[in-house]
Amino acid sequence: GKKILDGLAGLWSVSLGYGQTRIVDAAAKQMALLPFFHTFWNQGHDVGYELAEKLQQFIPWKAEKIAFTSGGSDANDTAIKMVWYYHNALGQPQKKKIIARHKGYHGVTAVAASCSGLPGLHNHFGAAGSQNLPLPGFIHVTCPHMYRWANPGEEEEAFAARLAAELEDTIIKEGPETVAAVIAEPLMGAGGVMPPPRGYFQKVRELTRKHNVLLISDEVVCGFGRLGTTFGCAAYDFEPDLMTMAKAITSSYSPMGAVAVASHVADALAAGSDGSVFGHGYTFGAHPVSCAVALECLKIYHEDKIAENVAARAPELLSGLRDLAASSPIAGEVRGRGLIAAMELVANRETREPFPATMGVGAFFCDRARHHGVIVRAVGDSMACSPPLTINAAEIAELLQGYRVALQETERMVRDRGVEIGEGGALFTNSLQFD
Repeated sequence: GKKILDGLAGLWSVSLGYGQTRIVDAAAKQMALLPFFHTFWNQGHDVGYELAEKLQQFIPWKAEKIAFTSGGSDANDTAIKMVWYYHNALGQPQKKKIIARHKGYHGVTAVAASCSGLPGLHNHFGAAGSQNLPLPGFIHVTCPHMYRWANPGEEEEAFAARLAAELEDTIIKEGPETVAAVIAEPLMGAGGVMPPPRGYFQKVRELTRKHNVLLISDEVVCGFGRLGTTFGCAAYDFEPDLMTMAKAITSSYSPMGAVAVASHVADALAAGSDGSVFGHGYTFGAHPVSCAVALECLKIYHEDKIAENVAARAPELLSGLRDLAASSPIAGEVRGRGLIAAMELVANRETREPFPATMGVGAFFCDRARHHGVIVRAVGDSMACSPPLTINAAEIAELLQGYRVALQETERMVRDRGVEIGEGGALFTNSLQFD
């Protein structure tokens, strides 16, 4: 068959690449030893307890408890339920509203999709008299993407301040006594690979504490080294109350998700249960085989110095994409951090006018890249990649070559279709591009 370089690592998820025999062996060994046991009614197993302990050591803030799930969507669903339980336990049952961001992605269960800010996840899925999601009580504020959402001439700090003011205005308008949590990806993944403006999360964290609102960091894409740090909250220097993870926890060799819970939240959950069982869990939560796989992945992250590889490869990827984009009139922005990046294609750099959706420019680019042996993902007309964190310099060059030829062929295609491409303007940049 034809050799393909998976520039997306599955779905942002095969972080350690394909063919990791250590992971396969760990799974086989655990399957022979204990293929399944549940964690209901205060029961568990040694490999699950070991993984929880190792994750606590890996997480860059003090996580008191780890709750295991089957994947990312139900991890976020679990986090929201914990938030509601927390406020109920503290005698604040009216605090139920969840604030998220437009273009955010948090999963596809009814609750996680309601957190997500993507209309495609909402349309025609509604209930209780509404045609569409989100469910009542889920509110969305401005996407923190400078290229598309900042005002003309607005600097990063001013953009972050405006977004923070909007968030506080929203909390006050809804009533702080009714707002339970803010959920956010450190760097927004499936919405288009969008890093936040500098200082954004410090302002969000300050406001959530001021108004007794919990902060959930959705690290399903950003976690386990994707941004060059253990988790995205470390990259952007904030400490959440709850943190969700999945995908790279097992390098997607086996399904698993988890929620890390700070001590003040865990203590309230325990106190509020009145000594009864916490009424939540999953058949496959802390599945022994997935736990064994995750433990082996944590060893590989450490022993194979994956963080050091990300630090070496990230400048090659981001600088290489910028060099390619600089000479193309249809490349409006290159953005990203660590080993996740996107190139946004536009009809006019100066005005940032997008191509008509009916042209299918993004789909054409992806098709041409794949034809030349590289898988990338079109998020609209943003060409996204998040290669395995094990990628080497030669493979980065191969990935960039896929972008190069696909960009050239896409530019030729739009000209052949009679699109007038704006020749003015420069490639957009901001100071978060290479931090």
